Amino acid sequence: MVTTSTADNVLKSYYLDVVSDQLNHNSSPFLDKIKHTTADVWGRDVRKAVRFGLNGGIGAGTEEGPLPAPSGNNYAQFVSTLKNLYGTIEISDKAIRASQNNEGAFVNLLNDEMEGLIKSSSFNFGRMLFGDGTGKLAEITAATAKMLTVDSTAAVAEGMIVDVYKSGALVSAGRRIKTVDRITKTVMLEGDALTDAVGCIFVVQNSYGLELTGLGAVISTSDTLYGVKRSSNLWMRPYRLLAVGDITEEKLQSALDAIEENSGSKVNFIVCSWGVRRALASALSKYRQMETMELAGGYRAVSFNGIPVVADRFCPAGTMYLLNTDDFCLHQLCDWQWLEGEDGKVLKQVAGKPVYTATLVKYAELICNRPCGQGALLGIKEA
Repeated sequence: MVTTSTADNVLKSYYLDVVSDQLNHNSSPFLDKIKHTTADVWGRDVRKAVRFGLNGGIGAGTEEGPLPAPSGNNYAQFVSTLKNLYGTIEISDKAIRASQNNEGAFVNLLNDEMEGLIKSSSFNFGRMLFGDGTGKLAEITAATAKMLTVDSTAAVAEGMIVDVYKSGALVSAGRRIKTVDRITKTVMLEGDALTDAVGCIFVVQNSYGLELTGLGAVISTSDTLYGVKRSSNLWMRPYRLLAVGDITEEKLQSALDAIEENSGSKVNFIVCSWGVRRALASALSKYRQMETMELAGGYRAVSFNGIPVVADRFCPAGTMYLLNTDDFCLHQLCDWQWLEGEDGKVLKQVAGKPVYTATLVKYAELICNRPCGQGALLGIKEA
């Protein structure tokens, strides 16, 4: 007979490994290239000593002359708080009782819930990788009654519950997205119309300023990253080329050469928006046959001089990131786990409601060891 205890055991013994594998490897081709580790996690923070520059204890001399004076390595300490990543499923008591004598129906019920959890968590996790940590999903550029025009619909979807912020201040909390029109880039929220909506941003509920430190932060011009000031540590500055316009093989190769020349880092992964990948494919096809390659996880990519070029829905329009994935690491307290109560159960009844919930959790932070070894081409004309 199917009971809540049965469901609890199945979630812990079977679904956890499946869900963890899906979220770690299928959320994003960029994430799939990054090492995951529990190293350098101290309490609630990631504290990592990062070496930069060269050891100064080298030199040439005469046969009887003095040896080079010793000089140790240069180190900086990166400090960043572990981010709390959650995903919740909900099963009604009625659904459990309806499938008590039908294990097949119960399995279908759990499969449907887990597929929904994987889909929404992969969407959210993959999106964070390109964010700047604030959690911004989109910015409202125009508003007419309840119809809100946004700068991008890539990170929003029907059913999402969002908070609305303006200039860092909460305007409205817990608003469910009712409709998304990706052609006109308009969004409608449930509830009352927003006042003075232009300039407001959407953020996933309760997540403002609490998301992973993604590529948006690494490539940005902000002065502080991981507690280290770029203004006094120039090796923290990534390569940036603005207003690129038409993408060409020469512009891309020039950027790759500049990154390697200035930092010693070799780009091994390129990620861009769909429109930028089309523009690059069009530019390269004029001179040669386009090559493709298959990456781990089943992803396919265009190849540029042996470097995979992958399009990601969450990469900002007109943008191409030039990355060395060996410089990135997802530091985690543990891999994905179910949140357990004092009794060891993961499926818990919501107080005052005939429903049960289970919450998946991961405490992690994305760290780039060598920001100067990364780059971005911005303002590319899309095809």
